[in-house]
Amino acid sequence: MKRLAGKAALITGAGRGIGAAIALAFAREGASVLLAELDIDTAQQTAEHIKAQTGARVLALHTDVTQSASVRQAVSEAEQAFGALDVLVNNAGINVFCDPLTMTDDDWRRCFAVDLDGVWNGCRAVLPGMVERGAGSIINIASTHAFKIIPGCFPYPVAKHGVIGLTRALGIEYAPRNVRVNAIAPGYIETQLTHEWWDQQADPAAAQQATLELQPMKRIGRPEEVAMTAVFLASDEAPFINASCITVDGGRSALYHD
Repeated sequence: MKRLAGKAALITGAGRGIGAAIALAFAREGASVLLAELDIDTAQQTAEHIKAQTGARVLALHTDVTQSASVRQAVSEAEQAFGALDVLVNNAGINVFCDPLTMTDDDWRRCFAVDLDGVWNGCRAVLPGMVERGAGSIINIASTHAFKIIPGCFPYPVAKHGVIGLTRALGIEYAPRNVRVNAIAPGYIETQLTHEWWDQQADPAAAQQATLELQPMKRIGRPEEVAMTAVFLASDEAPFINASCITVDGGRSALYHD
């Protein structure tokens, strides 16, 4: 029996990276999935790949998570295609790293519009249906930046701290209706964004090696390792996990100093 058989899920930012890995893992476990993505061309390519790999029902839809109407439309189309949504994964996010005193107002707003407001827009769109049915699982992709601070990364960790607060508050608010809200906090994960950051450094190979040396396991995580944690939280195997955050970072955040 597949772990998500019969379930319908919407994943934001699912065109590539962690979001795409989650969508593929969900489809392999029997879910119908909607890829809600700003870059619709990438999302459609990913959707075709997932269909070919799994035979699952998959849709890609242009979605701007900063716009509540766009998210509501994605939820509506997902429900028309697949029926009631059992799972929402708020994965869409952007890196905004600035010096606090030279950061512009636009930088601040751009970070929070995607990384916090976007999560709330997703939650607000699916919660009425989940509450009415008395079942549902919302998974918010946070970050180890939600509880650890790296200088030079402001205001990204502020938004991610907010994601944890939102997760806990909604999880408690709707626990009596059997709607669970949890978060996953990835550390360094091998995505395109990670490679782009390395490539921007003066010596990309040295930057990559320095990152690996910081990790207790001497490697960084893979998107599918985050995805399988999402599968667990979305499944019926985690019925008493709520208002919690699972860290997926190979132990890095437990390390006191280098």
